[in-house]
Amino acid sequence: MPRPLLAITLGDVAGIGPEIVAKALSRPDVYEQCRPLAVGDAEALASALRITDRDEARINVLADPSRGEYKLGTVDVFQPVERVVGVAPGRLSADAGRAAVAYAQAAAGLARDGAVDAIVTAPINKAAMYEAGFSFPGHTEIFADFFGVRRYSLVLTCRDLFVFHVTTHVSLRAALDHITHAAVLAIVELAAEFARARGDGAEPIAVAGLNPHAGEGGVFGNEEISEIAPAIEQAVARGIPAVGPVPADALWPAAVKGTYRYLVALYHDQGHAPFKAVFGDAGVNITVGLPVVRTSVDHGTAFDIAGMGVAREESLVNAIKVAVELAPGWEDVGRSVSGKPA
Repeated sequence: MPRPLLAITLGDVAGIGPEIVAKALSRPDVYEQCRPLAVGDAEALASALRITDRDEARINVLADPSRGEYKLGTVDVFQPVERVVGVAPGRLSADAGRAAVAYAQAAAGLARDGAVDAIVTAPINKAAMYEAGFSFPGHTEIFADFFGVRRYSLVLTCRDLFVFHVTTHVSLRAALDHITHAAVLAIVELAAEFARARGDGAEPIAVAGLNPHAGEGGVFGNEEISEIAPAIEQAVARGIPAVGPVPADALWPAAVKGTYRYLVALYHDQGHAPFKAVFGDAGVNITVGLPVVRTSVDHGTAFDIAGMGVAREESLVNAIKVAVELAPGWEDVGRSVSGKPA
């Protein structure tokens, strides 16, 4: 089979995105797996190649992804908007935020039209997007908006563990208002459909509790009683092997030991903090619920080290690997989990 063609966005060019893309697209193992197409500012990528001592590579700007060379030593670039000028590394820039959204939307368009097989994204800066006038909390919502899907989840994965999230990029106070019976049930169903599409229909879907000790019978909060447990019970009645609510401090050790492979975290840090503590750079972000494959690094723009050439590309390389693995069978997965109203 031909190597899948991947659209790899640069993210926010003021961050480490161009550097990690430059490093990833200088690795033979990446070209052995796929045909990588950088989507973003060609000059920003050329600068990143120089900063990371990889400037022997040749930039090949193209308008048609089918005409790329896709060989080590040539970096094929699809530039959807005009060059971003006057952006300093590590500095918040509305222009960089606007371009980052354009790169994501251009990659989505290529995937929608069948020009690429999957999307891999480098990190964007939410504040820069807001400065540019966008209200998307992150990449996940950009793609959900583009494809018009209402039910989706940011999913962290590593070593066959999949961590779904009921809420993500909202304040903790706002997240509490969003953790409802309907929201929990929707993500449990999404996780179950994803598991079934992967041949894991019998695997339990373990749902975290919100409060300490999962509320201790209402002593430490009533959300488990009023919202979470009823959602789990309804899922079980529909034939889903859901369990919980499991206290988060018990859920994670059990997951790391292999007891659970599909988790539902209720808010961003409940899923992200322990996941990153355990897996570090090995983690990958998947958006489940889209009709196309989209994977991403599980870190941010790292403005503090941008432009220094020291950023590590491991998470991006892992995201590329996961996209390659998912792309051939995603039509069945996407049909199973997308297009269903929340």
